[in-house]
Amino acid sequence: MRFSRIFVTGSIVASLIGTAVFAGSHITPEMAAAKARQSHMQLSAFNLGILGEMAKGTVEFDAAASQAAADNLAALATMNQTAYWKAGSSNFDIENTAALPEIWDNIPDVVAKAQGLAEAAVAMQASAGTLEGVQANIGAVGGACGACHKVYRQPNN
Repeated sequence: MRFSRIFVTGSIVASLIGTAVFAGSHITPEMAAAKARQSHMQLSAFNLGILGEMAKGTVEFDAAASQAAADNLAALATMNQTAYWKAGSSNFDIENTAALPEIWDNIPDVVAKAQGLAEAAVAMQASAGTLEGVQANIGAVGGACGACHKVYRQPNN
């Protein structure tokens, strides 16, 4: 009798823990899309940061590092991101995203802004071998990022 009660109690505890672990690890497709967007943006910001620090003279210009960052940035900007922008993944629908619902109300504008970023990133890639080239293109890349973020991203408060 004592063994069966311990076994039943242990089974219940194990089931509760298993349920909690499963529930905590369950992610909806909308949440996955938001996480993918955020990862993509972090990679873009990281590479843009490398270029920005060189452009400002905060770090010494390194042609190989500059080119690598510009190549990464161009690859990210020209990558098909359609799956990241799943309807129902705005900050109105899920937590932990800054994407405003207006994105899905004006897809042509979002696509145009994304195209502008891709063009600026490719121009940066073409000129990243020199400090002058980075300095000449950094504003356009940052401006293209900001053009979308100002309209379609919740401001940090």
